[in-house]
Amino acid sequence: MNFPENLKYSKDHEWIRVEGDKAVVGITEFAQSELGEIVFVDVTTEGETIDKDNVFGSVEAVKTVSDLLMPVTGEVLEVNTELEDKPELINEDPYGKGWIINITIKDAAELDSLLSAADYKKLIGK
Repeated sequence: MNFPENLKYSKDHEWIRVEGDKAVVGITEFAQSELGEIVFVDVTTEGETIDKDNVFGSVEAVKTVSDLLMPVTGEVLEVNTELEDKPELINEDPYGKGWIINITIKDAAELDSLLSAADYKKLIGK
């Protein structure tokens, strides 16, 4: 299982790649493997500012639906429109083409509460 070192991780299994005051957010390889085949992604919060740990959307797998939680407070700038036709990109490439949203970070200090790759591995027992 892959845990890129350049990412930060939430305890709710989202990852965030910080790029200045902006960031890309998705779900971890572990999360997508636990969910199974992802068949639908629902994110209708583009243009909204969502507080840390609040729901910004959901992913639907064959057996379950899981909320997506913001790892830090931010404004949703863009949703990955490729996921509309190919939600399986999250299964195939969770850290690349399977990204879910781009955000503007509102409070960079919140990044300090996120996990490193090593800490996330400990959280999930890997």
